[in-house]
Amino acid sequence: MNPLNHVAIIMDGNGRWGLKNKNSRNAGHKAGLIVVEKIIKETIKRKIKFLTLYAFSTENWKRPKKEINYLFNLLENFLTKKIDDLNKQNIKLNILGVKNFSNKLNNLLKKVEKKTSKNSQLQINLALNYGSKFELIQAFKKLSKSKKIINEKNISESLQTSKIPDPELLIRTGNTKRLSNFLLWQLAYSEIFFVKKLWPDFNKDDYYKIINEYKLIKRNFGNI
Repeated sequence: MNPLNHVAIIMDGNGRWGLKNKNSRNAGHKAGLIVVEKIIKETIKRKIKFLTLYAFSTENWKRPKKEINYLFNLLENFLTKKIDDLNKQNIKLNILGVKNFSNKLNNLLKKVEKKTSKNSQLQINLALNYGSKFELIQAFKKLSKSKKIINEKNISESLQTSKIPDPELLIRTGNTKRLSNFLLWQLAYSEIFFVKKLWPDFNKDDYYKIINEYKLIKRNFGNI
């Protein structure tokens, strides 16, 4: 059975689900947040230590301003209501990406990170305004400035995920088969599962099935 310490998820399909079921993309984002809470609970039950969620990419700024504002208001409300609950559950929140949001959201993200920093049951890495290409460019600039040798070890240590093990498993919902500029370096040897269901339709049974399939995969890492 393969060990599983880190699951990464591209939560794709909220907008399409909302249009299909409620005639509103925003309704899909709201429904998707309910699924996030359920998956967090199941991740804890499975004793998985790291869960990375792709919430907002650097490319998502191209979306309508009203939708972006709704997304960030949804996040603000969620974190404000759940900060104490996250702490009680011994969950650590870590933000990946560049924090250049409103002062209110930036301060809230810093507050939640600080308050949960010593928690150890589960670390949730929330990828916000995150793009892997930008992360890699910044890592190379950092290495160049420090005059360190450019090798795998030093690159890994220069990334925002330097203290996080690489994901063994990536799940992408929404019937789209691409990485979309997400953890390109870190996912080099991850097992990837593409799911047809849109994110709000994804459930704990789907999650369990993928985890169980992953555990039975023969992982060669280039060997035979």
